[in-house]
Parts: sequence; structure tokens; C-alpha cells
Amino acid sequence: MVVAATGFFDGVHAGHRAVLQVLKDTAREEGEESAVITFWPHPRNVLQQDASTFRLLNTLEEKKQLILNFGIDHVYVVPFTRDFSQLSTVEFMKEYLVDRFHVDTLIIGYDHRLGRSSTASREELAALAASVGLRTRIVEEVHCGDRKVSSTQIRNAIAAGEVQEAAGILGYRYSLLGVVVAGNKLGRTMGFPTANMQLYEPLKMVPADGVYAVEVETLGQRYGGICNIGTRPTVGAGNARTIETNILGFDDNIYGLDIRVSFIARLRDEHRFASLEELRAQLEADREQASAILHTLEMKPGR
Repeated sequence: MVVAATGFFDGVHAGHRAVLQVLKDTAREEGEESAVITFWPHPRNVLQQDASTFRLLNTLEEKKQLILNFGIDHVYVVPFTRDFSQLSTVEFMKEYLVDRFHVDTLIIGYDHRLGRSSTASREELAALAASVGLRTRIVEEVHCGDRKVSSTQIRNAIAAGEVQEAAGILGYRYSLLGVVVAGNKLGRTMGFPTANMQLYEPLKMVPADGVYAVEVETLGQRYGGICNIGTRPTVGAGNARTIETNILGFDDNIYGLDIRVSFIARLRDEHRFASLEELRAQLEADREQASAILHTLEMKPGR
């Protein structure tokens, strides 16, 4: 039999990890396997009017890996469709938890929702679970300062460029994964070659436009870097939004290769400069500021 928790787990943040800890402990106590039953895509991407603009903290693979790294035995992904959304709480518990995944104990988080238009309290969910033969354990909410931890809180921080605040709630640095694609090579002519990233997951949330100190992973190595997100207003109007990173102490050709950029600190807003010379001077200042931040973290090129 299986001890399970259900939910979307976007970000796998501190609140989620409290649920995962109880899940893991309960499974060990009962001598059973632990499982997270999650969904893809996000219900908002299927059911709500903001589906085209709603963005996520994790790709599906990132979420699965974070959960497995925590020590959970299994992650099961249920496709979220309009038909699936019409299941009642009891129907979901019986058809999926009991019959399909052989769950006998359900871990319930502080804002747990199960089934169509569910407004049941945790205590009511526990009673419904008991009606189909499920035991339950309830996990209390987790706070960061005076606010309860939530995926929405983290999305708001990232949307504002507050990557350090987001990392504090997530418990790890927010990152983007993509492939390096060709750019206009203007940065190289200025002494600041950049790796231009195309995201693998278009639903992944991108931090606010601006310049950031980052850690870069590519070719199996980690480097410090400076990442610019925005439309590069100094070199023209109407440019598409790009994610480009100057990797410190690195000048290899990595076109077509994977790159992961993890955000450490926001340095400044993106600006339109009067000339390329002013832009170059600012980039020099950015590099010095980023290097100082990275030095405090003992993050060196190629470490």
C-alpha cells in the first residue's frame, strides 16, 4: 500500500516540503511506499481565462526531480483535462487514490483542494477520505515572516525581480533551463559575448526585465555570470524580449548546447543608454558588481 500526497506542487517550496516531510515520515512509520500524485498542465492553464499568460515556477521534470530528491519513492502525473476537472472529491479519491494508486493514507496540506469546486475544509476532506477507506494526516501551514508560504507569493516576487526573496521561500535559487541560440553578436564586439537562451518550457516564468548576477551551468561546469533580460533598448526599438548571459571567464562556442541560469541577485533595471560607449561602461560596472557578489559566495569560473 501507499502513503500519498496530492497537489500541483509548483515550486516545491517550504510549504510543500513540510507536506513531503510528513509524507516520508508516515510512510516509514507504516512500512509503506511514499508517493506524490500531481497534475500537468496546471488547472489554470486549462480552465481559466488567463491560461495564455499564466506561468509556472517549475517545468514538469524539475518538479519531479525536486520531489524525488527529497526522498519520495514515486511521483505520478495525472493529465489535467476539462473532463478530469469534473470529478467530485469522492470520485477522485475512489477512482484515483484507492483504485489506481492503492493509497491507504492521504497527507492533507493546509490549503488542500480535491475535486470539482471543492470548498471542503481539511476536516471535511478527512471525513470524505474516511468514507472511501482512507486514513489521513493533516499538515499545518508554513510561514515566511508574517506571511504564509505560497506559490503565488513566489511568482509575485519573481515577477518583480526579487530573486533573493524568491530563493529564501523556495529554499533554492530560481533558475531557467534552455538551449543556446545565435544572437546578433553585438555583445562580442563590445567585449561582452553573451549566450542567448531559448527556454525549453515556454510556460516557465521569467524574472522581471533587468540585469542579474547569476550562476551558469553548461558543459558540466559552473560559472559566474551577468544575465540581461529585456528588449535591449539601447540597440533599437521594438526588439523581442531576450535572455542573454555574459559568462565570466568563459569564451567557448556553446551554440546548440544546454544552459541553466540560476538567479543570485538583481543588479539594476534595464536602461536605454545614449550611446554604445555608455552601455559598455555600465556593463563594466555590472561585471565588477556581479564579481563582488559572486566572490562573497566563493563562486569562481569553472568551479
